[in-house]
Amino acid sequence: MKSLPHGPLMIDVAGLELTDAERERLLHPLIGGVILFKHNYRDPQQLTALCAAIHALREPALPIAIDHEGGRVQRCREGFTHLPPMRRLGELWDADPAAARRAAADLGYLLAAELRACGVDYSFTPVLDLDWGPSGVIGDRAFHANPDAVAELAGALIEGLRAAGMGCCGKHFPGHGWVAADSHLAIPVDERSLADMEPDLTPYRRLKLDGVMPAHVIYPRVDSRPAGFSPVWLEKLRSEFKFDGVIFSDDLSMEGAAFAGNMVQRAEAAWAAGCDMLLICNAPDAVADVLAHWKPAPDPVRAARIARIMPDPASGQDAMRCAAARTVAKSLFA
Repeated sequence: MKSLPHGPLMIDVAGLELTDAERERLLHPLIGGVILFKHNYRDPQQLTALCAAIHALREPALPIAIDHEGGRVQRCREGFTHLPPMRRLGELWDADPAAARRAAADLGYLLAAELRACGVDYSFTPVLDLDWGPSGVIGDRAFHANPDAVAELAGALIEGLRAAGMGCCGKHFPGHGWVAADSHLAIPVDERSLADMEPDLTPYRRLKLDGVMPAHVIYPRVDSRPAGFSPVWLEKLRSEFKFDGVIFSDDLSMEGAAFAGNMVQRAEAAWAAGCDMLLICNAPDAVADVLAHWKPAPDPVRAARIARIMPDPASGQDAMRCAAARTVAKSLFA
């Protein structure tokens, strides 16, 4: 096991187990974490073995993250509870807010407990975008159109995550729900003023978050750069919102990041803007280019933030609470 501080890049691996080349790449000092996708999952036993192999490479261990929100964004399915889209909690909120809060906390606990049982450290959840209507890529991933409901339900889900030892990541700051374009395929532009965006900012003002992922969206009345490349937005997050957790770039291989140039330029721009950890997904050649040509100065403050997202080792999985939460999840599909 090699002793290395966490670097600023989070990358993926190709399959169900590590190759020798991937083991070598994950020992590069610029690597600080691994993100898993559907193609990295077969069943809980395989996932447990893959996570153990990644964790055994370095000290401190590389954090292993995943997009596991529920609904259509759930990478692990066979052997895991199928979680409902968060809109179902918003619908329950309209009928019974107290029941919706309880259900959100139960789902957060179950989400974290099942992942942690296999060795996954962190999920990029919850989505804090408001359900304004036009955004198909957000859609039912959003809890609600009402910012108060989003803050309450996301807050309860976060309580559940933390009870199972896992941190949270609010996304996509300052809000992706207003624009129709999908930042995986285009560079969306939100023409609203900062005052008009206040509802989208409400959850970020109210919630204590461990991580935040900015949107690959341009808000030209605030800054000409997408939020994840904007020191204006990220400084606002740090100073006005008093956020001291990890700022994760969204995937730099997405079309919404093309604004910044080639992959090395994207990494440089996101780092200079204030992102702590940069995601490069499903683009191994681009990762190789960044590792060869990007030379950021070591930043112990950012490395310490990344270290804080690792789970609480003292927390465990409560089988009775998980069973009750599975019943809740099933009821929300009815």
